[in-house]
Amino acid sequence: MTEKSCCSNQKESPTKNSQSCCSSQPAEQIAQSSEISSCCSSTASKEKNQPSVTSCCSNEEDDEAAASKPVQGEKNEYRIYGRDCPSCALTIEKGLNGLKEIREAKVSYSTAKLQVIGANDTAFDKVEETINKLGFTAEPLHQSKNVRTYQVEGMDCGSCAQSIENHFNTLSTVKSAHVSFATGKMKLEHENSVEEIIREVSKIGYKASLIGDKNKSNEMDQPKGEYRPIIYSGILILIGFIGSYTVLSPILSTILYALAIAISGHKPVKSAFYALKSRSLDMNVLMSAAVIGAALIGEWFEGATVVWLFALGTALQNQSIERTRKSIRNLMNLAPSEAWIQTGAELVKKSVDEITVDEIIVVKPGDRIPLDGEILEGESSVNQAPITGESIPIDKAAGDTVYAGTINESGSLEIKVTHLVEDTTIAKIIHLVEEAQEQRAPTQAFIDKFASIYTPIVFAAALIVIIFPPLIGMGSWGEWVYKGLALLVVACPCALVISTPVAIVSAIGNAAKNGVLIKGGSFLEKAGKIKAIAFDKTGTLTEGKPQVADIKAYTTSEEELLSIAFTLEDYSTHPIGKTIVQRAKEKGIQAQTGDLFKNIAGKGVQATIAGQIYYAGNIKLFEELKVPLDDWKKEWLEMQSQGKTMVIIGTKSEIIGHISVSDSIRKTTVEALDGLKHAGIDQVVMLTGDNEGTAKRIADEANVNRYFAELLPEDKVDAIKQLQQEGYKVAMVGDGINDAPALATSDLGIAMGGAGTDTAMETADIVLMADNLEQLPHTMKLSRKALAIIKQNIWFSIIIKLIALVFIFPGWLTLWMAVLSDTGAAVLVILNALRLLRVKG
Repeated sequence: MTEKSCCSNQKESPTKNSQSCCSSQPAEQIAQSSEISSCCSSTASKEKNQPSVTSCCSNEEDDEAAASKPVQGEKNEYRIYGRDCPSCALTIEKGLNGLKEIREAKVSYSTAKLQVIGANDTAFDKVEETINKLGFTAEPLHQSKNVRTYQVEGMDCGSCAQSIENHFNTLSTVKSAHVSFATGKMKLEHENSVEEIIREVSKIGYKASLIGDKNKSNEMDQPKGEYRPIIYSGILILIGFIGSYTVLSPILSTILYALAIAISGHKPVKSAFYALKSRSLDMNVLMSAAVIGAALIGEWFEGATVVWLFALGTALQNQSIERTRKSIRNLMNLAPSEAWIQTGAELVKKSVDEITVDEIIVVKPGDRIPLDGEILEGESSVNQAPITGESIPIDKAAGDTVYAGTINESGSLEIKVTHLVEDTTIAKIIHLVEEAQEQRAPTQAFIDKFASIYTPIVFAAALIVIIFPPLIGMGSWGEWVYKGLALLVVACPCALVISTPVAIVSAIGNAAKNGVLIKGGSFLEKAGKIKAIAFDKTGTLTEGKPQVADIKAYTTSEEELLSIAFTLEDYSTHPIGKTIVQRAKEKGIQAQTGDLFKNIAGKGVQATIAGQIYYAGNIKLFEELKVPLDDWKKEWLEMQSQGKTMVIIGTKSEIIGHISVSDSIRKTTVEALDGLKHAGIDQVVMLTGDNEGTAKRIADEANVNRYFAELLPEDKVDAIKQLQQEGYKVAMVGDGINDAPALATSDLGIAMGGAGTDTAMETADIVLMADNLEQLPHTMKLSRKALAIIKQNIWFSIIIKLIALVFIFPGWLTLWMAVLSDTGAAVLVILNALRLLRVKG
């Protein structure tokens, strides 16, 4: 391997002469190599303990889950509303797992998603009812094509539900029907359209709407009147407090406080009851115990203040967390729900759900493209920023691929649909991002484990504080009960538990909006610790497509030289030949009439033009033809040392000129690499199978710190290991198809051009959706910012808890201060994490 360093103390390792690795092959050949892509996952598992390339090896918990036998049964997914900390998720899980026909219930706090596995289809009948009892709201998600759930309005008794159910069971287009009066939900398996079902419901006197219909605003996203009880109870507390010093009697003030407790506290008390039934010790239990205890010892004002602050804090948390969830939901709204279909001579609007592959859609200027497809007719500039994060619109013409959610800037386009609505690139992005947000980062896993130990210990300590000191005569019962209640409130680890997931969800959401997929919190944390990034050269730092560097005619004009070269290379399938032909066409030069075309393997081509045999090839070809080369050979060898490929044109008797071809560096490469250095990356390294001359030229142009040249795929692994041995955390950037061993060996695998290949989206830890490095500096900056905010949140949460614990025993910490230290800290932690949504690319 050959290595170059900008530092004077760096040593060059010996040069290893070897043939070029697969990265130096043309991009077209690489893309055809399915065997390479298939080895990614197996190599990843063998080459390194920590996951990098394969999404199936995202963390140790996933490995354990994969090893265990999966739970079998019917599956349903729901969106949960009203949760304010991860302990609520545990409460829901325990509550549902207690149901007879539920085999498994799992809640992801980050994405507010619940997955339930039941013994049969009827197992889900009580899911929403149980969640409602626990104080939350559920909405079914990801309904299959034929089984849909509707909200029915107007039912006022069980017989109404039975009437609707009986009506649909008589229709031949409906296979099964189940209507629940308690939840107002109707589940149908039907073959006809949604509109027909809604019309059938209206026929029998009711109103129905499809749950999850993205054409209709979801009222549960912004619960109406959420702050109304808080305002009412706050007014009552204020009147009682002021009145106790003026005209109100103590009894009247106490009644006002009790009313305030009832208004703000009925929901947490109800949730606490069901949490205890499912043997869950969540914040509702702790807070309810503190409020009830305060009332029992006569501290009605304290109890009312506690429950009011808790309700206000919970509402603020819910509102803040919704901002992070909306960062992903906004992606879902990028693609239109309807598309224009050409039907005869007119355009007809049709729901994207009903459009099939190979149908032709028409997209007008200024409209968003509704589905992935291939342009059949029209030219336009397309703003791909929602998918790839690219700041400049891309010119598109017939034959080009376009993606759902992107914006057609100018001309009208006719597009042949290539993917159904559920299989579009943006749908895959949303799915991968939601999966990523569900994965726990190592820091989050540790804190969750810590909180599960901390809460019961502090709860037990609170009971000890309440009972033992007064028993041994250290003070009054009222004094120690009050301190014990304050300790109960401090036992809520909300701010600490919420510190990591909100930051991770915010960062992953920000990255997704900027065209970067981060596959999980563990990879976000790894990215924040990266100090060296190795790049595959061909197709990553460079275009991966040869370009004509210069043309030099010796005995004829440049136009004549290009015309002869065009004629010779027109039948060639070699990428270099195609490049020369393309340059001639761009210049408007015509090919001459030729015949007797012949390919000379490994050397060049020949053809007879106007009775004269002409050749185009390398130096070796003309040496064998014994053509005098002394005048030009030195110049050619020097150009080859600069990384240029020489195509010499001549006859058996003379050289008439040459054309040099080279791979060109991407326009965004230099700026991106400079951005990485400013983002805290110490070593920017290039890996290539090309010769020393080519490597040195590209390294100088790209301004990398070091390069390794003439590498086989296994040599790239050695280069990554060398960087790791030097103490660096190393990321490897490739195209997600080749260089699998190096990607697997690195600490973090980053693929480029994910919008064009499913393989990249499936195999890498981080995916740059654009086919350039433009967003890589933003990714590194964002990951470092996320790590910093996570650390800030954790330390802030711990310090606040320690201060609260210390202040309890001297009697300095009141109950309302204890609540403020918990819910207030949680709100501040969330707001701090939300800053990640505003980090600019």
